Amino acid sequence: MTTLFDPRAMRRFQQNRGARAGLFFVAVAVLAAVFAPLLAPHDPNLPFKGRTLTSVGVPIGPTREFPLGADAVGRCELSRLVYGARVSLTVAFAATALVVLVGTLLGLLAGYFGGWTDTLLMRLVDALLSFPFLLVVMVLNKLIDRPDLWVIFVVLAALAWPSMARQVRAKTLQLKELDYVAAARALGASHARVLARHLLPNVLPLVIVIATAQVAEMIVAESALSYLGVGVVPP
Repeated sequence: MTTLFDPRAMRRFQQNRGARAGLFFVAVAVLAAVFAPLLAPHDPNLPFKGRTLTSVGVPIGPTREFPLGADAVGRCELSRLVYGARVSLTVAFAATALVVLVGTLLGLLAGYFGGWTDTLLMRLVDALLSFPFLLVVMVLNKLIDRPDLWVIFVVLAALAWPSMARQVRAKTLQLKELDYVAAARALGASHARVLARHLLPNVLPLVIVIATAQVAEMIVAESALSYLGVGVVPP
């Protein structure tokens, strides 16, 4: 059985400057979102009461008072950026958590039991993968005028979990043929014990790798939803 945190992988990470730099920037973004009230110089939703436009009628550029400038109605862009990070990270982590939960569970069940269970779940996966993202967004736009935040990450998770389930299933099909799984069955271990003690820990490294990429994809997808008018409702 493999361990979740491989010391060799940790050493490779420590020797990789690009990976360390990436972790640093991710940590900065997360901390900026967490401490947004302390970092934001102004209220992100209220226009500044003073001058909002330059003499030629364009938004204010970077100044000491507005480090990243202000928009056309006088709202601080830096404040809106750090508070917006909260929304993006909330949607990304919540949707990814749902993807991991549903995709891992169904992928394990399909790969381990096979037969009609595998057939039924994989046909469901194929059906969901056939839905174009933009088509689902347009239908959502017609059905829900102002979607709540939880609706957004549920929709994103519903479109993303089939890919996770398919990859977990493939890994489970490989693992269930190994000797230690056959030995556990021969010793009378229940299906739940085999799944929880022998298959899940060996699938988790794959799940973690997919989930880290999924967070970034969710942020991009949430931005696309906002661009199409069905994202997070202002303010």
